[in-house]
Amino acid sequence: MTETLLANARIVLPDEMIHGQIRMMDGRITDISEGKTVPQGAIDCDGDLVMPGMIELHTDNIERHLEPRPKVNWPHQAAILAHDAELASVGITTVFDALRVGSVFTSTRAGYGEYARSLADEILDMRARKQLRISHFLHLRAEVCSETLVEEMAKFGPDDRIGIVSLMDHTPGQRQFRDIDKLRDYVMGKRGLSESEFEEHVSSQQALRARYGEKHEATAVAEARRFGAVLASHDDTDSAQVATSAQHGVTFAEFPTTVEAAKACQDKNIKVMMGAPNLIRGGSHSGNVAAADLAAADLLDILSSDYVPSALLSGALMLCDLWGDIPRGIATVTSTPAAVTGRGDRGRLVAGARADVIRVARVGAGGATRGVWVEGRRVG
Repeated sequence: MTETLLANARIVLPDEMIHGQIRMMDGRITDISEGKTVPQGAIDCDGDLVMPGMIELHTDNIERHLEPRPKVNWPHQAAILAHDAELASVGITTVFDALRVGSVFTSTRAGYGEYARSLADEILDMRARKQLRISHFLHLRAEVCSETLVEEMAKFGPDDRIGIVSLMDHTPGQRQFRDIDKLRDYVMGKRGLSESEFEEHVSSQQALRARYGEKHEATAVAEARRFGAVLASHDDTDSAQVATSAQHGVTFAEFPTTVEAAKACQDKNIKVMMGAPNLIRGGSHSGNVAAADLAAADLLDILSSDYVPSALLSGALMLCDLWGDIPRGIATVTSTPAAVTGRGDRGRLVAGARADVIRVARVGAGGATRGVWVEGRRVG
């Protein structure tokens, strides 16, 4: 039995702020009370924010550690440990590691191979050995525009801690890359393709979508049910695509690209997730709708760090300021992502919840973690 008491803190409760103390014991929150006293043995938070540990639903961060430079493959165990430690250091206490399923072999320069099953095994093994600091689940990014989605998804099952399956469709000319010029800049810059190679890539991807798209989409939806995972859409652009998402049973929409799509999601009771880097930078790097515009229109429910883990905390605090409501801003990275993924044991500071708690000091428009606890154990 271990006990930790955080005192003299501004505590972010689900619907209000209080100045008080929070007690953690044996992995759970046992008591929250008001008052400015600092009992003997307590940690004096000096008026810092104390909030639930953040929940990250979509991050590609692990890939950056696996390939720190182009064509440099880093040892997987070291990469997973570094990824886990980085997330813990910025206050993320639960992560759904996003792994792509579905590969492309017909395009040699722009193609990509299978990796999800083997990497998932390594993550799950390290978790079982208690080598990781935070709570890890899997998020399978089902790439509809691919050759091997059916075969790759069949290798997973209900015991693999798959919390999310997202329907990814990166076919050139639609969704995220409606603007072919934006796609050209992205792919040619990342892959070093010539103009002719880029044109070949576009035509081969469009052919794959025409050949396999419907089958792969149906497979991903069915497999999500088999895993017991929630379903997410990706880059919805118009109301027709959102209507299809709703028919599939999508719970939340990742990065809708237009106001029209975000409004349609709200009408269908689909939560809208946007990238914190989009919010912080003031716009989308792909030329799509700005997260700040959706927030101002009350069309934003969840934030994701996407490709910058530290952006999650700063983005949530920006929303607190934008809305003038700290509990509402913090909910976009805590209670709402917990709710849409069925993780009701976390994401809120209430007695009986998991003691996933972070202490945060404001630094300008953002913030910095000054303490991170996972099930009551300090990890950062």
